[in-house]
Amino acid sequence: MATVPASTDRRFGLGRQVRLPGPLRLDSGAALAPVDIAYETYGTLNADASNAILICHALTGDQYVASQHPLTGKPGWWWRMVGEGKPVDPARHFIVCANVLGSCMGSSGPATVDPGRDEPYAMRFPVITIGDMVRAQAMLLDHLGVERLRAVIGGSMGGMQALTWPTLYPDRVELALVIASTARHSAQNIAFHEVGRQAIMADPRWRGGDYYADNDVPSSGLAVARMAAHITYLSEAGLTEKFGRRLQARPDSPGGQKTFGFDADFQVESYLRHQGLSFVDRFDANSYLYITRAMDYYDIAEDHEGSLARAFARTKARFCIVSFDTDWLYPTAESRVIVHALNASGAPASFVELSSPFGHDAFLLEAPELNRVVDGFLRAGER
Repeated sequence: MATVPASTDRRFGLGRQVRLPGPLRLDSGAALAPVDIAYETYGTLNADASNAILICHALTGDQYVASQHPLTGKPGWWWRMVGEGKPVDPARHFIVCANVLGSCMGSSGPATVDPGRDEPYAMRFPVITIGDMVRAQAMLLDHLGVERLRAVIGGSMGGMQALTWPTLYPDRVELALVIASTARHSAQNIAFHEVGRQAIMADPRWRGGDYYADNDVPSSGLAVARMAAHITYLSEAGLTEKFGRRLQARPDSPGGQKTFGFDADFQVESYLRHQGLSFVDRFDANSYLYITRAMDYYDIAEDHEGSLARAFARTKARFCIVSFDTDWLYPTAESRVIVHALNASGAPASFVELSSPFGHDAFLLEAPELNRVVDGFLRAGER
């Protein structure tokens, strides 16, 4: 299969967006048309289109996996993993990362315009699932001329997508790398998400989701939702090491002192408030509602007569499952459930639990051991 060099093909490169006619049939029974997908590609698709790697992002992530974020100015969220000389290398791989369906960085979601009404969908946008996100990615890959993925990789919610790909498209995936993830959302996970959603919907500025016209967004509710979620991404040991019970320094008290009020006395309080306030500048509250709901609905076994092993019965993909010992959001036990199901289905799988003080967020931070695992897995049998 001959390909056009990426430099002359407008489908390829940074900051891309495509409108596909659809319709995209959703698990809810609704159909979405057209379908907007914002994405970035790195590297060049080789002659037989055999070097494509799809990277799937987490809940609050985006397509800027290895390029500067246009709103924050920060490096891509996985610059430690993706780039020249790194495990996912554009010199060897054609890398695709797409903003998920339902998000707010250019893909179809509640903030995008409903062509039937010429105004944002808001809460009229159909409820989506992880499977719907994967089907939208498949539409994008069709558009890019990628019939088969060398690998699909993701952490957290990205890991859910990576795990779902071989179940929906068993002939399109060679390798699936699932990091710090799960095959189903637990009651505890759903509970934390519900707290966040209720915080958003209790904000008077949410107004049933119709806040786009005057851009008076429910920032207070979204900030609280982010604060609550961010706690689950960290470990107790990590929080203790970083903050402990240290008080926040003030101009009149460099060492910190109690105010006997409700300002941010503790450093950890100040940190969480900063995380919440910075988040509202780059994310849409309605998208947060939709994506967390998609994660809560996630249960691969439910779609296969209650059998997780049956979900992988038809795929020929090889799997690598990675967990972190301090991740209590998606603990190692969840990864072991996936590995046991893969073993029961006969699918080749490797598994590793890595040690890190950083909890769930470890896959996004400096983790040389993770880089070595990813590099080794991708290079095994690489042509």
